[in-house]
Amino acid sequence: MNWKKNSKSLENQEAGKGNVDTEERREIAVLEAEPGCGLGAEEVRLRVENGYVNRSDSSPTKSVGDIIKSNTFTFFNLVFVVLGGCLIAVGSYTNLLFLVIAAANTFIGIFQEVRSKSAVDRLTLLAEQKIHCIRDGEWAEIPSSELVRDDIVEFDNGSQICADAVICSGQVTVNESLLTGETDAILKQAGDELKSGSFVNGGRCVARLSQVGSDSYASRLAREAKSDVKLAKSEMMRSLDRLIRVIGILLVPVGICLFINQYQMLGLPVKGAVEATVAALIGMIPEGLYLLTSIAIAVGVLRLSRRKVLVRDMNCVEILARVDTLCVDKTGTITEPGMDVDRFILLDEENFPEEAVTEMLAAFYDNMDADNDTGRAMAERFRQDSDWEAADIVPFTSDTKWSGITFEEHGSFLIGAPEFIMGSRLKELKKKIRPWAEQGMRVLLAAAYDGNLKEDGLQEACIRPMALILITNRLRGEAAETFRYFKEQGVSVRVISGDNPSTVSEVARQAGIEGAELYVDASTLKTESSLEAAAEKYRVFGRVTPEQKCRLVKALQKNGHTVAMTGDGVNDVLALKEADCGIAMASGSQAACQIAQLVLLNSDFQSMPAIVGEGRRVINNIQRAASLFLVKNIFSFLLSLVSLFAGFPYPLLPLQLSLIGSLTIGIPSFFLALEPNSSRVEGHFMSNVFYKALPGGLTNLFLVLGIELFTYAFDFPVEQLYSISAVTVLFVGLLVLYQVCRPFDWKRRTVWGVMTVAALVCVVFFGELFSIRPLTLQTALVLAVFLLLAQPAMHLALWLFEQGNRLYRRLKKYGTENN
Repeated sequence: MNWKKNSKSLENQEAGKGNVDTEERREIAVLEAEPGCGLGAEEVRLRVENGYVNRSDSSPTKSVGDIIKSNTFTFFNLVFVVLGGCLIAVGSYTNLLFLVIAAANTFIGIFQEVRSKSAVDRLTLLAEQKIHCIRDGEWAEIPSSELVRDDIVEFDNGSQICADAVICSGQVTVNESLLTGETDAILKQAGDELKSGSFVNGGRCVARLSQVGSDSYASRLAREAKSDVKLAKSEMMRSLDRLIRVIGILLVPVGICLFINQYQMLGLPVKGAVEATVAALIGMIPEGLYLLTSIAIAVGVLRLSRRKVLVRDMNCVEILARVDTLCVDKTGTITEPGMDVDRFILLDEENFPEEAVTEMLAAFYDNMDADNDTGRAMAERFRQDSDWEAADIVPFTSDTKWSGITFEEHGSFLIGAPEFIMGSRLKELKKKIRPWAEQGMRVLLAAAYDGNLKEDGLQEACIRPMALILITNRLRGEAAETFRYFKEQGVSVRVISGDNPSTVSEVARQAGIEGAELYVDASTLKTESSLEAAAEKYRVFGRVTPEQKCRLVKALQKNGHTVAMTGDGVNDVLALKEADCGIAMASGSQAACQIAQLVLLNSDFQSMPAIVGEGRRVINNIQRAASLFLVKNIFSFLLSLVSLFAGFPYPLLPLQLSLIGSLTIGIPSFFLALEPNSSRVEGHFMSNVFYKALPGGLTNLFLVLGIELFTYAFDFPVEQLYSISAVTVLFVGLLVLYQVCRPFDWKRRTVWGVMTVAALVCVVFFGELFSIRPLTLQTALVLAVFLLLAQPAMHLALWLFEQGNRLYRRLKKYGTENN
């Protein structure tokens, strides 16, 4: 078909319309418009005004209102308000600084999430699926969200069905695995229904949209599932949720018990008991940790958007940081998307001379739609006006890897992969195919067929080879450099392609992929066990079907790998969906772009190192900053428990904890979370964080308990206890920050230096403001002793922790070996 190219879209769509409540909208009669004319402007306007437009209820991002709600109405903000109310009730106004910090954190979180949302929304609009649609007799590419019910549209190979439709003409093979889980291709012809959410993997058709937007099959399915299925969260976010849930459960009983202990057992006044209880609870709350995580991921998404990378799932930022295996398709990833026909080699000059082969190829591509890169290359090279009339057409699919046409007076012909056409007879052509495949060329076979393709299927005995057609792929200029980066970063690369394995191996070798000589023909991998073994042994897989691509990804995951998959074709869709992180090229099929978690809008594979690096930077820095938060939380929780049973007053005030948290946690963690950090993330998030935080928390506990004992032994005033404890915990916080900042660069050195100077200024010049009173000679000596003990105590805690961890690993290994 010859489409009139223009960029006409629905006239502004009267932006707010199209989301009319289905119970209130006016019924519009179904209109079976002429396929050659489509709907008129007035008919489109009527459907838009009454809600028959292809817009779903769900949005890819949260609304601004939802962002404000999710950041404002949190469990910990509620706790802070209650604790603030308790302090106000007893007249302790100077200790309300933590409310100001909480409000600032909330505002920063809202600001960053809104910025990230705006960036993602802009890219989503840019990447929105465009559909061939005819209106008022003119074909145009229209965004899928501007289509209306009864529109006449065209779907071809690689299209994702954006709304329910009925085929008017043509035929397609459709994969409904994203809806039903069944991977078999289904042939659809005139009169058959197409379900939204499925995708076309062969053929072309013109269809009329029957149900759009929230009425479509995919939307109804999503609504039914919404009450039962929760959005999967990453390992890091699940860990944080568990931590917050545990802390939330403990806060109330610990707070009540601590207040009773301070007020009744120790005899503190109500104000003092409330201040001590509030201080303990504030210390237990990682108030900025969840916020910091959200901000860091939002900033990561924003940075990726500036590289023209659309992030559809925030979880994939963490997954990128953990990727150790990258699966890539050859065409469009290692090579440029386009192809060129190099030459053809005659196989039977007596029966099929050059003129006959050329005439057949011209007729073949004059009648066959060129709906993939190979087809387009062949059509560009051979297509001419031909008077041969096609009686029947079998379109190319990724499963069969061939296409065929039966002409009324000239017989049937096939073009496709030699292995799939010749079957067991391939040995007849192997010697002629091998040298070209080993040069990295794609080899197609053109053959005559003495049988009925539609009724009998492909019969090997009926095949008469005519010619081999050699097609070249241009290697991406940046491919070698990109794969060198992944090798240096410890990321293993698997090339998974539908091409001849020798061809793929040579292209992979030219691209500098490690282990490119280790290749296998996937058509020989008949069992699940052989596929799983091959997934570890080989680096290059040829003649892979779409279903096998998916199974290979699963096999790698089963072997403990975190897998990212890049692709651009409809044959990559199942693997993209199954991978831990699916990455699609925008220049590829619509179906691939719609299912992937990341879309490279500039289709530039050279962006991959920066994308993986961004994921690593975000998660590594979150882990680094999280350890700062948990030092305070571990210390406060353990100290609260000791205070309950030992009869000690809680030795810190809320105002002092706000100062300590700001200078040793809040401000530095914000800067550290934006630092470069490209090392691959390994292990579990929470265990990694606790490993770094526990020594600092135990050091604080050891020193503060020592200070408490000295205070009771020498009968120091409680104000001196507060002052010594605050300075000591602040000093330990700076030591922990020093450890976290290593190895130093000028930025980290600046952060640590500025925080240290700020701490000195606050203690020396503004101590009274933070209830840090001047010390006597005795208390000053006690403070000096414990400050000197801080570094050795931290080293001792770290050593003990490492010994315990080593013993645990040995016992675990011993238990595994004996089982």
